[in-house]
Amino acid sequence: MATMTVSLPDPLKEWIESPAITREYASSSDYVRDLVRRDKERRAQELSLAELRQIVTDARAGGLSGRSADEVFAEAKEIVRNRGVKRD
Repeated sequence: MATMTVSLPDPLKEWIESPAITREYASSSDYVRDLVRRDKERRAQELSLAELRQIVTDARAGGLSGRSADEVFAEAKEIVRNRGVKRD
């Protein structure tokens, strides 16, 4: 495992160390790794700007009255679901 040094202001350092102190995590490193892992997973589930543009283009091509906003959002959610986020 690689090592990384990060400089933080004291209040952030204290914030990161607090979960380890309260036993939610074994160490501050575990907490930071979990934060990074969760952010990575969240970003993998987001639609790209190109994907959103394509959904809008498809909706417009079908006529704005042809699909409801709920249908467009359902399609966007389905795209994200089909990505199958891999866990580390």
